[in-house]
Amino acid sequence: MVMEQWVTAQDGLDNLRHLFHASGSVPQPRKDEVLVRIKAVSLNYRDTEVAMGLYNHHKSVSSDQPPLVPCSDMCGVIEAVGSNLSVPWKVGDRVMSTFNQSHLTGQIKAADMGSGLGKPLEGVLQTYRVFPTTGLVKTPGYLSDVEASCLPIAAVTAWMSINGMRPMGETVGKGETVLLQGTGGVAISGLLIAQAAGAKAIITSSSDAKLEKARQLGADHTINYRTTPNWGEEVMRLTNNEGADIILETGGAKTLGQSFDAIAFGGLIACIGYVSGKVDEPGDRTNVNLLALRRNVTLKGILNGPRDRFEEMCGFFEQHQIHPVVDRVFPFEEAKEALKYLFSGGHFGKVVIKVEQ
Repeated sequence: MVMEQWVTAQDGLDNLRHLFHASGSVPQPRKDEVLVRIKAVSLNYRDTEVAMGLYNHHKSVSSDQPPLVPCSDMCGVIEAVGSNLSVPWKVGDRVMSTFNQSHLTGQIKAADMGSGLGKPLEGVLQTYRVFPTTGLVKTPGYLSDVEASCLPIAAVTAWMSINGMRPMGETVGKGETVLLQGTGGVAISGLLIAQAAGAKAIITSSSDAKLEKARQLGADHTINYRTTPNWGEEVMRLTNNEGADIILETGGAKTLGQSFDAIAFGGLIACIGYVSGKVDEPGDRTNVNLLALRRNVTLKGILNGPRDRFEEMCGFFEQHQIHPVVDRVFPFEEAKEALKYLFSGGHFGKVVIKVEQ
């Protein structure tokens, strides 16, 4: 067994290093652990922030920048098992990683933030990794390794944004409208979930070509936010002045105001990301208190989801045979190029690194 890793000193994408380790360096599982041979790793915007030393906004995550293996989302196969397993995995089982390894059910707690893969814990951009038995979920059999690697953050975050406020087993459905911002992994996962559940889906992008791809996936309406900068008004027009029941808010500082214009009375804005920025422009303040009151809005921060909701989502995906949308697959040797490509924002759906060819 050959142990290879990509390591970042959190000092920039150009400085990622590909390391080869001597024979015998593969870690071995101990009590209640399993060794996983990693087959595919999907990338998230968070991974680029970690590599650039910019992921410091969670208090439970240290601001120190020691070298570490990045990335959190993988699909692999169990290679060896330790003793006294609390989850009865066996050699040969196909598995996916959970993001916050200790978050098993319910609301995430501060302590769980210290169990995030790819920071603060060692990530998955390597050929082998040991996991606690509870830090893995069974891979749906119909999905390829590349497809399954796309589920842990993007799909689970979309699932929790849309269904996390509902009891287990209940999903969005007909008569509801979901608004997706952009065409990255979370937004496209949300589109697939909404479409499969029978809800209406509206999606925004600055690219007409990407919007056409979204229509082919089942989007009911598309909006180019460059040609329609006041897209909140357009959402109201498209919904007969009702607004979107759920908004996956991935933009942040420059999009939240429009989301408040697009939301329905009693609607939910799921705050996920900040690709448009983390702070308002000078002189541009969003009075969240007033805007939330205006339409009785619920504003909910989303930090992925627990293991049991991940498993719930996998059941829904299997029932509807949902296949994640993969934009491009890079070989393991080109991990640096893959992260740069993701950071460029040119992708539609997910970017994946195939660890084992």
